[in-house]
Amino acid sequence: MRFIKFNDQQVDSFLFMSLSDLAKGLTKIPDIEVDYSVHSYLDPFEKKVYVSHFWDHREKEETELALKSDIYLRSIGNYYYTDFKELGVFIEKTSKLKLKSFAKQLCMLLEDLRLEEKCRKERRGTKKAFNIRRELYRKHFQSQLIIHQERSILTDALFNSMYLTLTAQSTIETIPSLSESIDRTIPYIESKLFQVFDVGSTKQVIDIVLEIVDVLEEILEKDMLNTYFYLAELPYNNILSGSLYDELKRKSKLKNKDVLEDAKQGDEDVHGDKLPTWHSETSKPTKSFLQFDLEQGTNTTINGDGAVREGEDGDQALAMVQGTSKKAKRNDYSKMEALENQKEDRASSGDASYGKENKYAVPVFQEAKTPTISDIEQYQKDRMVIQLYQNKLKLMIQKTLEHKRTMPRSDLQIGRLNKKLLRIITDDNPKLFYKKQEKSPDIDAVFTLLVDCSASMFDKMDQSKLGIILFHETLKSVRVPHKIVGFWEDTNESTKTRQPNHFYEVISFETSLNQQSGPEIMQLSPEEDNRDGYAIRHMTEQLMKKNEKQKFLLVFSDGEPAATGYERNGIIDTHEAVLEARKLGIEVINVFLSNGEVNEATQKTIKNIYGKYSVFVDKIEELPEQLYPLLKRLLLKML
Repeated sequence: MRFIKFNDQQVDSFLFMSLSDLAKGLTKIPDIEVDYSVHSYLDPFEKKVYVSHFWDHREKEETELALKSDIYLRSIGNYYYTDFKELGVFIEKTSKLKLKSFAKQLCMLLEDLRLEEKCRKERRGTKKAFNIRRELYRKHFQSQLIIHQERSILTDALFNSMYLTLTAQSTIETIPSLSESIDRTIPYIESKLFQVFDVGSTKQVIDIVLEIVDVLEEILEKDMLNTYFYLAELPYNNILSGSLYDELKRKSKLKNKDVLEDAKQGDEDVHGDKLPTWHSETSKPTKSFLQFDLEQGTNTTINGDGAVREGEDGDQALAMVQGTSKKAKRNDYSKMEALENQKEDRASSGDASYGKENKYAVPVFQEAKTPTISDIEQYQKDRMVIQLYQNKLKLMIQKTLEHKRTMPRSDLQIGRLNKKLLRIITDDNPKLFYKKQEKSPDIDAVFTLLVDCSASMFDKMDQSKLGIILFHETLKSVRVPHKIVGFWEDTNESTKTRQPNHFYEVISFETSLNQQSGPEIMQLSPEEDNRDGYAIRHMTEQLMKKNEKQKFLLVFSDGEPAATGYERNGIIDTHEAVLEARKLGIEVINVFLSNGEVNEATQKTIKNIYGKYSVFVDKIEELPEQLYPLLKRLLLKML
């Protein structure tokens, strides 16, 4: 199992998940992703918000707030207020400029400052994050300005001074003297720069940039050396309207807004009239097929939410491609080849029902083989090792149940009337009722033990089996049904579009209470990679089919999830899988296995995934001893 690193350092997975949730909440896009990059920007086509590595290696609070400022700028600012089509036009215009990089960076700098003010006004809670962002940037640009002035890198020095001037809290701070030719243009540049606080659109920002660059093209000899603000060259021209938010709204209004005077009541006589298919909106030939937009007409009283006929899957006007349509009521598609290969089509196109990171994962369910003689002998030896803990747990449960059986059931306010009625006279508040002795309650619970069988378990698997045997034998002794499943991903068989994930069921719900069950556990062995979120979702699905009131899912693992294309977002996917299971009433607990002291970063990552429901075992040989109190708490909770 591999630990996830970016730029040779471990990422705070909890912070990363918080940023993802923040982006989803602000954009209202449930599948938008957050990723790290050298520079921060929004990719509207891939639905990704990139936060910058520039904020790394700082104080924890500064890093967190600065990263959040990236999210605010992209998820509120760029998403709702940036005109991406204008950016596409701007990129084309700058392609022939000598100061191409300078123009793009100045555009993004001014656009960010414009959007920052928007965010501050709309969301007052963003002010602290933007204040930290500005403070850190100012320190950086001040040091950069000194370096570039000393080395006579004039274009970079001018850009640095522009940022410092725009974000200065004092009017005294201005662009310093850089060269005689640049100094002559400074009054003009400053007058244009400060217009950014009055503009209201991306186009107006671009106009300012082009005017400034037009002057500097004749003065500056070289383009910028460094990149501070990034304008991604994406196919912005594919966006039909200005901003992404506008895509969800109608752009053109009706030419007339008159209202129908004599509205129909529904009880008039109906006369058949001819309805011509030609009208003014389709008078000119277009490339549209059975499609037109109404720009003019009369408002009627018909509501959009009126009763309509429920559509069918076969109602398409033009079905040129055999897809995976379901069978309609009036048509027979039973002989179509597409329906026969429906499952194969889904596998090749990706099924995200078990998490978008697992859309190409394919489950491979395997049943345990008949135990060999060596399996049975080894199981008996291991069972003797945990016998003491098993007996303690069994005795504890029996005592608890016995206590519940022998509790007094007389002297009650309600129930059956007692024969000793003298207390009506002698007692002020007589309790004359009793209840029959009831049977001890059965344990209404079910368990699933999910065992990580990744390659990194090779030095922990034998000791892990002792803990698994302890759970199995104890649960079997108190008649609690359970399942034990080993999981791993087959690396050799994995491709970008198909990743087989094996679920090796050594103990099933049906066989878990059999006296002879158990030696199958010895068949668990270290294999390859692990896709934890995917496995947890499958076990959650199976547990929800059980009728028991309390459901528990225990995950035995020795690190973070790692599989094909899963390294970066595996932590988030696993965390989401755990949350989904808990929302369904399943208690998910992680047992983290280690052969040494668990470092603080690893502990934090695992707690970020599973919360406080994590048990850290730093000495694998002490696993049964450390699992004893956990199992005790769970069993007591079930009683």
